[in-house]
Amino acid sequence: MKIKLKDIEAARTRINPFIHRSPVLSSRLLNEISGAELYFKCEGFQKTGSFKARGATNAVLKLDEKLAQKGVATHSSGNHGQALAWAAKKRGIPAYIVMPEDAPAVKVAAVRGYGAELIFCEASLAAREDGLEAVIARTGATFIPPYNHYDIIEGQASAAAELIEDVSNLETIISPVGGGGLLAGTALSAYYLKEDIKVYAAEPAGADDAFRSFHSGELVRSHQPNTIADGLRTTLGPLNFEIIKDLVSDIFLVNDDEIIDAMKLIYQHLKIVIEPSCAVPFAAILKEKDRFKGQRIGLILSGANVDLQKLPF
Repeated sequence: MKIKLKDIEAARTRINPFIHRSPVLSSRLLNEISGAELYFKCEGFQKTGSFKARGATNAVLKLDEKLAQKGVATHSSGNHGQALAWAAKKRGIPAYIVMPEDAPAVKVAAVRGYGAELIFCEASLAAREDGLEAVIARTGATFIPPYNHYDIIEGQASAAAELIEDVSNLETIISPVGGGGLLAGTALSAYYLKEDIKVYAAEPAGADDAFRSFHSGELVRSHQPNTIADGLRTTLGPLNFEIIKDLVSDIFLVNDDEIIDAMKLIYQHLKIVIEPSCAVPFAAILKEKDRFKGQRIGLILSGANVDLQKLPF
């Protein structure tokens, strides 16, 4: 593996002064509904409202001073953008964020609130990449990808590492998958810290490139996502795919109706705010009850940056 345990441990030491150790919640009623023991790692309580603060902070802190002073840039539907803007502000350097014009208003406001320069583009990967290229040419900023970057994966791995330390005898961890940074980091932490834990992923059926890549063995390079889970519309990164195909046991698909139902149950019984992408792993457990029955399962609730005026229920 390109990323070793010592790299994950170094990333944790590097970012710990800046991030929260997010809580793990459980619910007797959700356990009864699912038929399993569920432990929810609540990254909505993380800095910037999502796990993305982990990877962004690690990447920003690893930049040498000369590069850092020119700033950092990325394209993002929201969570990585605001995490990078926040991390850059902490280091006192500029941030330039390219966002699709249909990004949730709450995420747009957060990026602006952290002082980044915001550049809108059409809602396609090609438009995001073109916009980013223009920004880098203009500013000389360093591109910090949302997921396809070893520094990002190292940082994201810290969430699962905490979960494994905080909940004894976990049998399974399930993560959402979009670009794959969180899933790759989760799989690495499980591999190094408790190898007998099985790692699964859940993905919207309307953005199923990771599912297709995993089951075909060939990376799907582009797709046309159509899902309520805006944080999972990205295309799986090649660096992440190399880790995922070796260390992940399976990827499950759920449709938007199943995501909404799972989201509603979490609101009702955990009493916390989550965004649609967060509900995807729980939706998969509800859909695959026979597979997961009786297991001690850790679920990573990836973020809470949702527009409360546009809840789907």
